[in-house]
Amino acid sequence: MKNPFAKDGRQFGDRRDGKLIRDLDSLHYITGIIYPNRCDNEAFISETIDLTAINEYLKKKNYEGIEYKYNLFQIINAGIIKMLTLRPKMNRFIVNDNFYQRNEVSTAFVVKKLFADNGAEALAFVHATDDDTIDTIHQKIYEQVSFCRSDKVDSSTDAMDVLNKVPRFISKTAVHAMMWLDRHGWVPSGLIETDPYYSSCVISNLGSVKMKSGYHHLTNWGSCSMITLIGEIKDRPFVDENGQYEMRSSVDIGITIDERMADGYYYAKSIHLFRKLMEQPELLERPMSEPVEF
Repeated sequence: MKNPFAKDGRQFGDRRDGKLIRDLDSLHYITGIIYPNRCDNEAFISETIDLTAINEYLKKKNYEGIEYKYNLFQIINAGIIKMLTLRPKMNRFIVNDNFYQRNEVSTAFVVKKLFADNGAEALAFVHATDDDTIDTIHQKIYEQVSFCRSDKVDSSTDAMDVLNKVPRFISKTAVHAMMWLDRHGWVPSGLIETDPYYSSCVISNLGSVKMKSGYHHLTNWGSCSMITLIGEIKDRPFVDENGQYEMRSSVDIGITIDERMADGYYYAKSIHLFRKLMEQPELLERPMSEPVEF
């Protein structure tokens, strides 16, 4: 049944950011009801990525004279976007006991304006399309980082600044009201358009501050069902098929997901796809929607 109040063809039960999954199997339908909180249903996956292929690829992409260089963060960002595009169950979210298929693939990250203890932070958002490639993602990240490091303030940070300036009883009441609106997908889009917890995946590059990757919790606020941490690049021993080992550049990646979205087999295949994209980064030069055999 069409929603007469929706201008975009949404049906009753759909949200602005996702379509209600109406043909859900009974097991997952019940799971969303008896386990209602995202934070109570986390699964953590740790991967070590051999950077040999990525480093060679970056040498080719970063030709002499290029103004904004390609880097590991962009490769991982594009890999996650392609994985979410080709594995749509990874791009679902559960809110108010209901399963939704997100309308788009997006990633979000925090940009530090200044690497200092009192350096301000800004929120960046990458909205992907099926036609995107590593080159267009590279450009989108460049534009986001440039915006965040300017004097402009993103809308989500601006809204939080306003709440922080009014008397606390007013701001707390307003936040509790927004939490209720959040459950129903009714928070005004202007307040959350750069909120990372409304993205498909939040990505944090801990390696940029010389830290290891690890576990990061999900949140019950918003709709984000996946958080990825990138650790510090370091040399590690890798064993070949002959039992010999050599030191190679590598990085640890920690991924926290909402385990209610799909089963373990689906998750495993999704991670296998992501690993292949990291081993063959040239695949990211093809459109995000183009299938990959793995």
